[in-house]
Amino acid sequence: MSRLKAYLKSFSKPFLNKGLQFYYSKPRKYSYKGIHVMVDPSVFPPQLTLSTKILFDFISDLNLKNKTLLELGCGSGIISLFARKKGAAITASDINDVALKNLREASIKNDLEVEVIHSDLFEKMNERSFDYIIINPPYYPKDPKNIKEQAWFCGKDFDYFKRLFSQLPQFLSDENQTFIILSEDCDIERINEIAKQNHIDLEEVQRITKFGETNFIYSTNR
Repeated sequence: MSRLKAYLKSFSKPFLNKGLQFYYSKPRKYSYKGIHVMVDPSVFPPQLTLSTKILFDFISDLNLKNKTLLELGCGSGIISLFARKKGAAITASDINDVALKNLREASIKNDLEVEVIHSDLFEKMNERSFDYIIINPPYYPKDPKNIKEQAWFCGKDFDYFKRLFSQLPQFLSDENQTFIILSEDCDIERINEIAKQNHIDLEEVQRITKFGETNFIYSTNR
């Protein structure tokens, strides 16, 4: 990241935080291509972040008909609902009970059936396999203080990624694909180092720059 960009981000951050606090003081509706969800203040906000929109475009190009897909850490679940609309059998997991409650309701209202599971990473996924796994992870290195912050912060020692990459290998095979999205704002080098320690290679499959921010989609390989 350039010094100018870093300065502009540090300058604008206090104003952005104030605006976000006001905007997310109550649940907000979010829609994409006829799919509607309710986003609670404790849930990762798809309407104000680039990663969800990038994943929409990415998933649009995947052949999901009759495939199984796990969205690990689904948040609002709109990615899962969109993938279901494309013909996939969906499992959506999260640790936020409010997010899961809203997703169950959205599944009914949108007439898009998804399996909704309360699971801390792969805790409830033993002996299951999926054609696709999609992960939009928290990646800022700070210890989260509550369920809301767990959508943003991975722990000051990257504990989220240590647990993720220690569990992920048993769900990888030559027949399936796992994709994870990361921003230039995070410590990709450190995250990649943790992946390699668990015998996982992160291979860049797409690089997207929008509004001055570059995001990367990686596939994970053993």
